[in-house]
Parts: sequence; C-alpha cells; structure tokens
Amino acid sequence: MRSGYKTNDSCTFQVLSDEQCRRLFAAAIEVLERTGVVYYDKESIEIMKKAGCFVEESRVRIPGKLVERALSSAPRKVTLSNSRTGQRVMEMEGNNAYYGTGSDTPFFIDPYTQNRIPASRETVAMATKVIDALENLNFVMSLGIVQDVPQLVYDRYQFEAMVLNTSKPIVITAIDIAGYADIIEMCEIIAGGEAELRRNPFMTLYAEPISPLIHSEEAAQKLVLAGKKSLPVVYTPCIMAGSTVPVTLAGAMANGLAESLSGLVLNQLTNEGNPFIMGGVFTIMDQNTTIFSYGAPEFDLMMAALGDMSNYLDIPMFGTAGCSDSKLVDAQAAIENAISIVLSAQSGANLIHDVGYIEHGNTASLESLVMCNDLIGYARMMTKGIDVSEESLALDVIDNVGPGGNFLMEDHTLKHFKTETWYPELFKRMIYENWVKDGKKTLTDRANEKVKDILENYTPEPLPKDVQMKIKSIIERAESRILQ
Repeated sequence: MRSGYKTNDSCTFQVLSDEQCRRLFAAAIEVLERTGVVYYDKESIEIMKKAGCFVEESRVRIPGKLVERALSSAPRKVTLSNSRTGQRVMEMEGNNAYYGTGSDTPFFIDPYTQNRIPASRETVAMATKVIDALENLNFVMSLGIVQDVPQLVYDRYQFEAMVLNTSKPIVITAIDIAGYADIIEMCEIIAGGEAELRRNPFMTLYAEPISPLIHSEEAAQKLVLAGKKSLPVVYTPCIMAGSTVPVTLAGAMANGLAESLSGLVLNQLTNEGNPFIMGGVFTIMDQNTTIFSYGAPEFDLMMAALGDMSNYLDIPMFGTAGCSDSKLVDAQAAIENAISIVLSAQSGANLIHDVGYIEHGNTASLESLVMCNDLIGYARMMTKGIDVSEESLALDVIDNVGPGGNFLMEDHTLKHFKTETWYPELFKRMIYENWVKDGKKTLTDRANEKVKDILENYTPEPLPKDVQMKIKSIIERAESRILQ
C-alpha cells in the first residue's frame, strides 16, 4: 500500500496507486462473474437475464462487459438543486466535496436537556432547520428515524419534516417502492411537474445492498424505479471488515465494490445514462465490542481508498465523515470528526454524509453538527491549496513596506485577508482574559449556544401553503391505504 500527498491547485490525499485501483476493480469483476450476487426481485432478475447475465434462481452472475458498459453510460457528473428556486447548487464530479448529515439514528441528544431521546418528527425538523442555517452543510438527510408515527409510513413523515424546513437538496430513504413512489410524487408537486423534477432534481434516494452480495426486494425495486423515473440514486453498501466482508481491507473493498457495481448494472440496464452515485460506509467490526466503528483508522483509510476508486472509475461518490464512536460531544468526538472530515475532503468523495453522528451511528447530536460545520470550513481551507501568482507573491508590496515595516495598513492586506485566512466561529482565538470575561465557555458550550440560537431565531424559506397541503394529503392517503 502506498499513500502520499500531491499538490497542484489543491491538496489531495491518495491511498491507492492506479495499479492498485486496477487490481481492485478486476477483483470486483471476478466476484461478480465467479460468485455473483443475489437479487430478491423478479423484475430485476428478468432485466439482468435479458441483458446476458447467468441466472440460477435468485443468484445472478454478471459478465464484466456489462459492468464496463454500465460504467461507460453512467454520467460523470450528478447535479442536485435548490427545492425552492430550482437553481443547481451541487455538482458532484471530480473532487467537488459537499457535506451533509446521515439518516437512520434511532436516538437524538436534546439540546435543551442533553437527554438521549428517541428520534421523532420534531427532532428531524429541528435537525433540518439547523442544517439549513449552517453555511458549510450542503445537503440534508433526516438525522433520525421518525418513531412517533405509524412505522409503515414513517418515511413519508420523515420527508415532510425535512422539506418543510430546508431548501437545500435532500437525500431520502424509503421503506419500500411504495414509499419511494409517494416521495417522488411529493417532489414532483414541489418542482412543478415530473419533467421539472427530472431536469432539476433536488432529491436523491439513498438505498443499500445487504452484505455480503445480496440485493433485497425493496432495494432492487427502488433501483429500478429510480431508473424508470430518471432520478439520481445513491446505492452504497455498509460493510464490516471481519464480519459481513473479509477482514483484510483489500478483500473488504473488493466485496463492497462488487455490491455497488452490481447495483449500477441494474440501474443502467433499466435506464442507460441514469444518474448514479457509488460509495458506501466501509469500516470494521471491532472484534472487542462488535460495534460498526465510525472512528477507526481503517474506516478513514478505506473511505479515502474508495475515493481513489471513484476517481479511477469516474463515478461520483457517496462518502462518510464527521462521525464518531464517542457517546458524548467530547475530545474523542472532535478528533474523530476532524480526521474524517479532512481526509474526506482530500480524497475525492463528493456527497459526504453522516455529519453529526455520535455513538457509532446510534445517536444524533446537533452540537456535533455545528462543531463539524467549523471543521468543514477548516478542511476546505486546507484543500484549497496555495495560490502562487504575481498577485499573491506580493513582491511590490514587500518592497514598498521594506525592512522593519508592517503590512496591516496595506491595500493588499485589506483586499485579501478575508479570502486568504479562514476565520472559525466556534474554535475561538481570543486572549485568555477575554475568554474568562466571556464565561470560560468550552467548545461544547459554544456549540450548544449556536444550536439554540438557530432553533429559536432562524426561519427557513417556507413552501407555499397549497404545496404543503398536497404533501400532507399524500401522507394521509398512504396511511389510509396501508393501515386500513
């Protein structure tokens, strides 16, 4: 394994050489041809069989030529828009890095009581409002599984809580194809029609296979529907080295990559050219505790290596960062958040989720979220690199000031100090006496104050009332149909 930094117009972190990427890709192809994958959806199996796959009941072996064809047809750039204006605000390609939260935490840290409570419609709305207000968070996932509604329709309520409180792009989850179809219908109403949503999508589905090498009926059906609707889809495995995939990191990555590519093939066979995002959450099962670790160095290493694979295959990537195994927003959380955010920014991931996770994905923390907002600003400053030009070298300014002078009053300083220097909001740089006068607040104290200020004083851009009512009617229709 080789790793290193390379610098051009930005700072990037590379784990895998091109030869290692080639070998991993070849290994994934062998897994698909030799071992195959299981699809538990009849339509999906028929699509794969018709394309030339080798099918034995639900086991499908996929020829490498179909993977190559799918890679050649999938777009190199996937775009998401603002739901209120239709303006394209996220262009996922190359090393463009966009950050957002995750979805499926069952618990939530109440910012007013600090109690660990079940996630609900209210907590998802609170989280979405905070995300909408944070300048370095680009997209929204629910940061909680809504549990205070009938569970067969919780995904519709979850989407409603998000879209009412943000205009930023949304990454959704759906229970099944019916839930996904209802959410698509809501999005078409918001966008102004099916064609408008297809042209400027503000929502993408997140779905995943079951490791090792299984596509559930629900996941496969959603991949097919995304293709039929020509809507972006994120399809990424969550693998545990030593448990659901091999313990060796290369073996784990080959298995996970095979799962993602088999989803790509089905999606592209359904609709050649459909927007598709690969990636995943690649980590270990800690053999001492059995947890799915979000803070392990192997997690950061594999996610960075997955960025190399994404660049090698030229497919946008769903990354993971801003998350921790810590139960509190403490020093451990800050360290694990920072490392993963910086490495993800440097590795080439495009759609980077799970910001705000603590307790290895079981709990959401808004304090962690606003802390990560600063850390993302830090990471973006690092990856910007250093401009070396006639203007930035400032030789005339140096000559004008001369030995023993200072640059505070120079026009050059006034022109550039805001763009050349990153100024954090929560990571304070005040002198000791001023810190004492300000109440000796810790980083967590300041984060909690910012969360409360947003919740109490910030107002997201609303949807029109008639659109809100139409969304509600779709939820009521689904609830009546499913629960009757």
